[in-house]
Amino acid sequence: MRRLISLSVFVAAFLLIKAADAATLSNCTTVATGISCTGSLDTPEDVFLETFTLSGSSSIVVQTYGFGGGTNAAGTPVPFGGFDSLVALFSGPVATATILTDGGGNPIGSDPATTQFSSGCGPAGQVSIAGDPPVCGDNTLSVSLLAGSYTLLLSDALYEPFAFNPGPPTSSLLSDGFSDLSPGIFQTCDLFNCQSDNGTFAVDILASPNGGPPPVPTPEPAGVALSLPLWLGLAVGWGRLKHFRHSR
Repeated sequence: MRRLISLSVFVAAFLLIKAADAATLSNCTTVATGISCTGSLDTPEDVFLETFTLSGSSSIVVQTYGFGGGTNAAGTPVPFGGFDSLVALFSGPVATATILTDGGGNPIGSDPATTQFSSGCGPAGQVSIAGDPPVCGDNTLSVSLLAGSYTLLLSDALYEPFAFNPGPPTSSLLSDGFSDLSPGIFQTCDLFNCQSDNGTFAVDILASPNGGPPPVPTPEPAGVALSLPLWLGLAVGWGRLKHFRHSR
């Protein structure tokens, strides 16, 4: 379980123009089946964005390792201790990125801080918080996509794009901004205990076996990824029990 939060209402009175990945360090490697990235966020209000292209229809898997650790597709051991992350898929490059939805109109993404969660444990490890039963904070997101350009977003689980929550029809664009429900630090809690996390992450974007062509990195035009407008955030005043789930 993630954390029980009671929040007052914080209304952002202005649009904050922020370098979306100016405080994000990352390194991505092309592997036989796709892309393997590692890096770190400076704060929970920073994000990682990776734009990729599919040359044909393909079934892909997005797998994170930063929270529980493991070995990524590039063969790099990833230590546990990073933050539990949100991942979401958008169509198009960053400047026009629009949330992908499934047949029921639900955003295609996974967030262990909500019930919209695809458990990543198996490839990724689990973590025990202060001796409590181990929990999963990583994501395995499987989806079939047509040929085209896409953008993967990875953020702290409590830094949610409006396009993911509440999602369409209220919000569809990455540029619509984010709600910030984090306490301003990387931290994961279950019902009774909390632990401090760090800002490291690891994520693979891979074609499934026999799933079609692999994703290929697509460099963004200079300046585009660093000029994403983000709302400072609207934190709604109600108690939310954020919890891990082991199935979506």
